[in-house]
Amino acid sequence: MDNQIIVTDEGLKKLKDELEYLKNVKRKEVTEAIKVALSFGDLSENSEYTEAKDEQGRVESRIVELEEMLKNVKVISESDVHTNSVNVGASVRILDVKKKVEKEYTIVGSTEADAMNGKISDRSPIGSAIIGASVGETVLVTTPGGEKEFKILEIMKK
Repeated sequence: MDNQIIVTDEGLKKLKDELEYLKNVKRKEVTEAIKVALSFGDLSENSEYTEAKDEQGRVESRIVELEEMLKNVKVISESDVHTNSVNVGASVRILDVKKKVEKEYTIVGSTEADAMNGKISDRSPIGSAIIGASVGETVLVTTPGGEKEFKILEIMKK
């Protein structure tokens, strides 16, 4: 899998906002927590210090991860979204052929996926299977729950 991260304008803003928050707010909070914990004395039995250092590691790791993501980001704009086939940025209405249930999803990059709000990743089982499909096509999707058949009913700009 290539390391290019596909995002919408909204997704790019969220990544940049998170990075800014971690660098300018969270880093300072963790540094302060470490200072406070150091004032408690003996580090060998100082759980506050251990927790603060662990948190510092998580924050610094996430900062590096976000910076790497932003180096490899490709922003999908509204003009990149088309409705002749399923693609990142498009919304799609599909029919679960067996269950006769319709679902609507917006296809997004992996960093923006939020299944509870109908946003599925282009790298998820359903997302990757329907990318490139056209209205009227039926695709077979291998999901954790087994194979499912989905028919593409409509492709829209969100």
